Amino acid sequence: MRISARYLMMLGLVVVTAASSVVAMQWQRRGNWRGDMDERRGVPVWDVQESFPKDVFTFARVQYSDGYGRYGYGGGGYGGSRSSRGWGKWATDLPDSDLNFSLRLHQLTSIAVNPNPEIVTLDSEEVFDYPFLYLIEPGLLEFRPEEIEGLRKYCLNGGFLMVDDFWGNDEWDNFYFQIKRVFPDREPEEVPLEHDIFQCVYPLKEKPQIPSVGAAWRYGITWESRGRHSEEEVRTPHYRAIYDDAQRIMVFICHNTDLGDGWEEEGVDPDYFQEFSVKKSYPLGINIVTYAMTH
Repeated sequence: MRISARYLMMLGLVVVTAASSVVAMQWQRRGNWRGDMDERRGVPVWDVQESFPKDVFTFARVQYSDGYGRYGYGGGGYGGSRSSRGWGKWATDLPDSDLNFSLRLHQLTSIAVNPNPEIVTLDSEEVFDYPFLYLIEPGLLEFRPEEIEGLRKYCLNGGFLMVDDFWGNDEWDNFYFQIKRVFPDREPEEVPLEHDIFQCVYPLKEKPQIPSVGAAWRYGITWESRGRHSEEEVRTPHYRAIYDDAQRIMVFICHNTDLGDGWEEEGVDPDYFQEFSVKKSYPLGINIVTYAMTH
């Protein structure tokens, strides 16, 4: 990973604010995104240290190919419109989830955070500038050979991939097939609640399940059903991991849950914000990033 020694030292010594601080988060009404990607949706910009502009945590989203051949055009930024970039499932929840999570990580921890998230591709050299990657909705994911090679190299060289927002057996089967193309000799394993990734900043008492605000509003449930999924398939959240030889989590897989919705939709409804964003999505998200940056 191309990360400076000073950055690594900063992350090793990071002190996270008291866990109670998450309760002090304030709800602010914001609707779902309908404009340009350059629009920040009311999320403020904060200063980073000018002398070390790259020694910050940057939320980096993976732009991947899928079964319909949708990929998009280029990477490395949030400029342009959805139609001009050829958006696929990889772009779900953009830009709100990435902007909101970056803001909350900045507010609730002492980690130096870049206010501007990025979009990266797995076959680029730039991917090695980011120790944390976020990949969403892999139910139709179909890696190209270059993406397989890039992801394998990235993870085995110390990178961390978080996978989020997919539901039921069909979507799991597709993701499992694709990730086994990357790591044919490694098996995803269920991560126990006692693992550090659930306890390192905000001690969690359960593995949270986060639905969309629509599912929570309309039906009062915490799961989502898509297509042929039965309720039994999606009621239980699963958090699985693929480990390296030192038992460090390289790939953290959030199945039957959607942390990104808890970030994206925090401003839609105050009850959803309090129940799912404040109590579940942000605490676990901060735990995941802290684990990724310090292990």
